[in-house]
Amino acid sequence: MNVLAGALLTLLAVALWGVLHSLLAGPRAKRWLHQHIGSPADRGYRLIYNAIAVVTLLPVLAVTASNPGLTLYQIPAPWVYLTTAIQILAIVAIVLTVLKTGASSFLGVRQLFGSQGSTAARLQVSGFYRWIRHPLYAAGLIFIWLSPVMTTSTLALYLGFTLYIVIGSQFEERQLADEFGEPYLEYRQKVPALIPQPWRRY
Repeated sequence: MNVLAGALLTLLAVALWGVLHSLLAGPRAKRWLHQHIGSPADRGYRLIYNAIAVVTLLPVLAVTASNPGLTLYQIPAPWVYLTTAIQILAIVAIVLTVLKTGASSFLGVRQLFGSQGSTAARLQVSGFYRWIRHPLYAAGLIFIWLSPVMTTSTLALYLGFTLYIVIGSQFEERQLADEFGEPYLEYRQKVPALIPQPWRRY
């Protein structure tokens, strides 16, 4: 497979994954499951959603790995040590953010086994959320774009993920505004989305 075809196939795989991911995250999918399954669907939705997202991501990564294309660059030493250190910090930020929001809630375990009142979503405005509205997305973007080796296919993969994050975050914010109302609208006015601005914090 030639270089262009490999990159385009990767983009297509990311696009299909993104469409599926977005459809499952939308309110229509939740309403449909609630109508057909009832309250068990509400409890298990987050866990099933995460499982589907991970499982369906594997073929996307497999497509990229099987068609790497040309190597565009490889970060040399000693710069690779710096970029790797920043990647580690990005992972730490992801872990801390997940712990802040609650790892069991993030995975969907608490919703599955907790009481109805304990599973209600809460607006997070502390921790990294004081500085940016989407710390998980921001840390994830830092991690992928500091990869030590970049090929034509991984470039297509990262461009696809970045586009999905930018577009997906807009839809996510609409859902958050519907869910939390004025408190979220006020929070959104004060805090930037992905790039921290020291003079803007909650």
